[in-house]
Amino acid sequence: MLITTKKKGEEEMERSEESIDQILAKLEKVKDPVRDNYYYYCYQGFWIQEVILKRILSFPIDQFVAQDDDILLTSCPKSGTTWLQSLVFSIVKRNSNSNSNNPLISSNPHDLIHPLELSLNDESKQRIMFTHFPYSALPPSIKHSKCKIIYICRNPLDLFISHWHFVHQILGDVIEPNHLEECFDMFCKGIHAFGPFWEHILGFWKVSLEMPERILFLKYEELKKDNVFFIKKIADFLGFPFSTEEENRGVPKEIEKMCSFENMKNVDVNKTSKHSLGMSNSSFFRKGEIGDWVNYLTPEMAEIGKKLIEEKFGESGLMFDF
Repeated sequence: MLITTKKKGEEEMERSEESIDQILAKLEKVKDPVRDNYYYYCYQGFWIQEVILKRILSFPIDQFVAQDDDILLTSCPKSGTTWLQSLVFSIVKRNSNSNSNNPLISSNPHDLIHPLELSLNDESKQRIMFTHFPYSALPPSIKHSKCKIIYICRNPLDLFISHWHFVHQILGDVIEPNHLEECFDMFCKGIHAFGPFWEHILGFWKVSLEMPERILFLKYEELKKDNVFFIKKIADFLGFPFSTEEENRGVPKEIEKMCSFENMKNVDVNKTSKHSLGMSNSSFFRKGEIGDWVNYLTPEMAEIGKKLIEEKFGESGLMFDF
């Protein structure tokens, strides 16, 4: 099934199109309610869109070799991933870039921090990568290394609405009310990008309690309410603490301003350019608000969602602000 595509000494492999189709044929699948001839597949216990799964299957993720100084950013899609990327990039690279030449001015965060599967042959030091994989599906070397993992979660109701808008924005489709109800029903069944969301979130939550020195668990809502505090916490966790001199100069506050939703949304590259995968950079920036779900979910849908969240998270100690 695996075909070597590089000369001896190189580890990159790829699966042929035929073998990928054979893998897909064996997996449980559910039709996407929004797109015709488009499916979600259940792969390694989580649900994933066909186009993304095919890309993942083209790379031998299990062969990824983690380094102890790696930084891995993780989340369910639309949990604040882009924001977290910009914050971590600015914290780690702050001695290399001033505000005037910060790469975030000319590049989208997703073009500066690459997906895990595209980092297989990157042997540079202090790699910063991101993934939406659940903890259970991470390569073994990541779990057994000393690399740092930062996970950001979001109120599941806001998570759903943000992702729903994201999908429609990418497709350019007219958003129809019935699609919202169908998608929400699937979301509550756990059938959505890298879902079920409760297993994704709890997977990282539980490990963060067991290994707090390796996994920093963040809440989007808390990050919004006290950004500078968490910028300092992230810096300390990653081993890049701010010096007293930096504190006095207001460097954490400068990073907050540089990476603010309003600033990032209005940078030219995020208004007019496209991501390397073909998506408009503007699709990564919509509102960034807390509690936007109230503008879209009916009271009945909200009640169903809240009951599900209580059922899945009630005994975990993890609570969400609505």
